[in-house]
Amino acid sequence: MSAKHYSTDVVIIGAGPVGLFAVFECGMLKIKCHVIDSLEHVGGQLTALYPEKPIYDIPGYPMILAGDLAVQLEEQAKPFSPVYHLKQQVAGLKRRDDGRYEVTTANGDVIDCVAVMIAAGAGAFGPNRPPIDDIVHYEGKSVFYMVRRRQDFADKTVMIAGGGDSAVDWAISLSEVAKKVHFVHRRDKFRAAPESVDKLQAIAKTGKVEMVIPYQLHGLVGRDGILSAVELADLDGKKKTVEADVLLPLFGIVPQLGVLANWGITIEQHHIPVDPSTQQTNLPGIFAIGDIAAYPNKLKLILAGFSEAAMAAHAIHPLVFPGKELHFVYSTTQGVP
Repeated sequence: MSAKHYSTDVVIIGAGPVGLFAVFECGMLKIKCHVIDSLEHVGGQLTALYPEKPIYDIPGYPMILAGDLAVQLEEQAKPFSPVYHLKQQVAGLKRRDDGRYEVTTANGDVIDCVAVMIAAGAGAFGPNRPPIDDIVHYEGKSVFYMVRRRQDFADKTVMIAGGGDSAVDWAISLSEVAKKVHFVHRRDKFRAAPESVDKLQAIAKTGKVEMVIPYQLHGLVGRDGILSAVELADLDGKKKTVEADVLLPLFGIVPQLGVLANWGITIEQHHIPVDPSTQQTNLPGIFAIGDIAAYPNKLKLILAGFSEAAMAAHAIHPLVFPGKELHFVYSTTQGVP
């Protein structure tokens, strides 16, 4: 497939919730957007890692599933006809003599634009794999690093390994549908919310969850990618084998800023410092929003990212429409196309 050339106002890097809402905010200001994401679908971590996980702090929704929120955000952006470049990574960035930027994707496509909005969360990400030699042969068949549909694990014996919020939350959730859940952690202290840990331990007393502590993953038992058991080892090297149909190693994700680190953007501890009043980075015309953006007293909340998207869009408006005064209008007055 030959490379293509596009022209737009803004390139948004990242099609997660904040990137999707940025399309809406830009659209309300008549700013056109192209969106690039390495995943094959929009929604970012909402759809890739925990689509059925409930979220409680989105205004107007006492509770909404992460995947459903992604669907609503995509629908909200749809009237502004964003162009999505999915399953593509950003490969390069160049500022032209006329001040516009050229963003190049890994397959050679070039998008020239006035401004770039980085909404890449913690950057591109991949699962933090446990050091088991043959685990790749089981991935996608009986070893998974995310839960797309809870019902896929119905009536199965599931082993979850990890000690953070994701591991604890999914152990609680899957205990409602799985035949049995084995929860493996190398120590009796957790990195998850205390109330969630208390709930998990209460479920364990009913027998729906078995706490296998202190153990860690050591090996897999199975054939042709189909798991039959998992070999565990304690801190002294003592081993035991536990039957399981599915293994969920939930050790978090590995952030990778990739080429962003080579663009001359100031990066501190895997985050991009910005002016909190505009979300602009140290480079003119380059903005960062969402989890990747850093400033004093930053709150890593989706709703904070939504606000940042609105501020960045308003800061970009004079770059796209130089000399044109922007009159602030509420959406209830302006309406949506």
